[in-house]
Amino acid sequence: MLGKGETPGHQNPPQHKDDDDDDAPHGVVKLISAEGFEFVVDKKAAMVSNTLRNMLTSPGGFSETREGEVRFPEISTPILEKICQYFYWSLHYSSGKETSEFQIEPEITLELMMAANYLDT
Repeated sequence: MLGKGETPGHQNPPQHKDDDDDDAPHGVVKLISAEGFEFVVDKKAAMVSNTLRNMLTSPGGFSETREGEVRFPEISTPILEKICQYFYWSLHYSSGKETSEFQIEPEITLELMMAANYLDT
């Protein structure tokens, strides 16, 4: 859309998702739990998971790469929420300069470990 007094030659080229460097962690990613709850997280945080990194950056036209969303039919909402918390915790403490224990409730430990194993986190 042109503003008043602008000519077509002065427009900025439209930004397309394909024009961006897919390896650069920018933007957001939507992670969808088994119950359909959507978590919108920074792509940089999602890249803590090697599985998500591969899904989101693979050159093959995968729907996850194109759409920026990943569905987890086997991961419940409370577990996916804890995983998202871990992504941000991991980013914050990855430098090693400061440390803090990541709190995990005992009742979700087994399910969380299975999800973390799948996500390679």
